[in-house]
Amino acid sequence: MKEHIDTIPLWEAFREEGECPLCRLHSRNEAKYREYFMGASVMEPDVRVETNKKGFCARHYGQMFRMSNRLSLALSTHTYLKDVISRVEEDAKAREGAPKKAGLFSRRSAAAPADAAGVEAVAGTCILCERLEDTMRQYVETLYVTWKKESEFRRVFATGKGFCLPHYAQLLREAPKNLSGGDLAEFTKTLIQTERENLARIEKELEWFTLKFDYRNADKPWGNSEDAVERTLNKLRMLSIPFKDDEPEARPK
Repeated sequence: MKEHIDTIPLWEAFREEGECPLCRLHSRNEAKYREYFMGASVMEPDVRVETNKKGFCARHYGQMFRMSNRLSLALSTHTYLKDVISRVEEDAKAREGAPKKAGLFSRRSAAAPADAAGVEAVAGTCILCERLEDTMRQYVETLYVTWKKESEFRRVFATGKGFCLPHYAQLLREAPKNLSGGDLAEFTKTLIQTERENLARIEKELEWFTLKFDYRNADKPWGNSEDAVERTLNKLRMLSIPFKDDEPEARPK
């Protein structure tokens, strides 16, 4: 078994034996990027140019707001806001000069109508999402390569707890782009079997969680069901409940 600097995080995530190793990688890298954008990088010219242009999505603004460095968030947001104002003003002027509905023979303005997609794009970008998406794409590609080359990784993969539904669907969808022939057939078969087994397992754990509220079961052991709700939510919808060690700011006070 050979581990390289680009495969070590993948191995670590699988060894944790959680409900979805890719969710763990996603969570850790998301936390890393939050710290980066809220740290000294806020004053780096090239980073400021990119954050000014793209900003962050609602999820990541919310996460950063719960962090301690409110000044970094204010500085980054202020310059982004000024860029947004400039682009909204540009769009508004284009609309003011656009042709207006009038009579059949009325003169039309020379200005072209503004495209609403331009304004929507301003509100729909997130530099952290883009960085994270690229990082996760590389991890998924590494997963296929490692599975193909390392027999031990195949064993860990097959005996794991599967993946959340979004990552399960992604692995099925992208497998033909990364594997072929017998490798593709074996990977797909193993992935499906592992997912089936673990969805059945977590269903039983969630059921026992509900049954524990029956007074007749009050003194019976929880088993693996005490945290079944949050694990099931994450299994169904990927990081519905944050990992506490990756997002301590989201812990209940």
